[in-house]
Amino acid sequence: MSIRERLSGNEATAIAMKQINPDVVAAFPITPSTEIPQYFSTFVANGDVDTEFVAVESEHSAMSATIGASAAGARAMTATSANGLSLMWEMIYIASSLRLPIVMALVNRAVSGPLNIHNDHSDAMGVRDAGWIMLFSENNQEAYDNMLMAHRIAEHKDVLLPVMICQDGFITSHSIENIELENDEDVKKFVGEYKPEHYLLNADEPIAVGPLDLQAYLFEHKVQQADAMRRAKNVVKEVSEDFEKWTGRKYGFFEEYRLDDAEVAIVCMNSTAGTTKAVVDDLREKGVKAGLLKVRMYRPFPAEEIAEALSHLKAVAILDKADSLNAVGGALFEDVVSAMYVSGKQVPMVNYVYGIGGRDTTEKQLESVFTDLAEIVQNGKVENPYRYLGLRKGEN
Repeated sequence: MSIRERLSGNEATAIAMKQINPDVVAAFPITPSTEIPQYFSTFVANGDVDTEFVAVESEHSAMSATIGASAAGARAMTATSANGLSLMWEMIYIASSLRLPIVMALVNRAVSGPLNIHNDHSDAMGVRDAGWIMLFSENNQEAYDNMLMAHRIAEHKDVLLPVMICQDGFITSHSIENIELENDEDVKKFVGEYKPEHYLLNADEPIAVGPLDLQAYLFEHKVQQADAMRRAKNVVKEVSEDFEKWTGRKYGFFEEYRLDDAEVAIVCMNSTAGTTKAVVDDLREKGVKAGLLKVRMYRPFPAEEIAEALSHLKAVAILDKADSLNAVGGALFEDVVSAMYVSGKQVPMVNYVYGIGGRDTTEKQLESVFTDLAEIVQNGKVENPYRYLGLRKGEN
């Protein structure tokens, strides 16, 4: 039976980690993810877990220690944000290339510079092609639930890839919400025991980890990674279905909110989806057929499924909480546009970069996006596909 609690996103994540009881956690504090290892270290000190907690001197070392533990056959976890993830950069790619099922909590924050400790998605977007499965969380409940599913996905024999669970810094990480926690024993049963097939401490099977890989084989090994990422789609679906049977809480690759009969819609990720739902409900009362597609699984990207879900719309706005600085929009916009083009489905689309550095995104601003979409439908064309939302006047 679920237990009702009031928790911040960080505390909910730490409790999920406690219930999983990993073999090793290595972490270095950085705002706004610091509370996750802080809470977890308390669980270690109190004897609530059997975990070996490694207090390292940097985020690079945190990921290095996590990689070493996972390669040795341990179930390993870590947490970080923004510049900490940037310092892990080298090791992020190594973790995925070694096919290690590490789980990391990423509390999304703007990457320097200039220095900013508040929320956007520039950290996650910076590693979107590093070979990690990426799940995004609208609220504290989803952050908790995604963490419970992460090891089942990462450790599946058809996957063996690291998983990154994202939530918005401060907006959900430090905000307290009502959530439902599952019983410790039920969590352990759902997550299961980790039984690695190949690992360094197996004396019966000596192996090398991370050898030099030159022209003769590197290409094939990268294709193996890509194949594993493709297979991960079905595993995410299977694990999510099992989770629903257990808890009653349903998750897919994305959530379609009042999308079936919508004419115009927003596509976004993480906490902005909650605000957008309120705007959609308000517009529906006014007779506007508005909808939302909230992306949960960003990597692997569910291109075919998203294209099908959006194909009936008259206009779509894709919201990016990070600017790719490439003069042609944000990363989510590029992925959605590519998915629509490849599928042969033509729908007018416009991109809005918003919320950079933690700037508030209001209901009024989101309503203005739907107003813009109505104009696109009326005019039959997109005048400017690359836009900013919430920018100070006169500075576009």
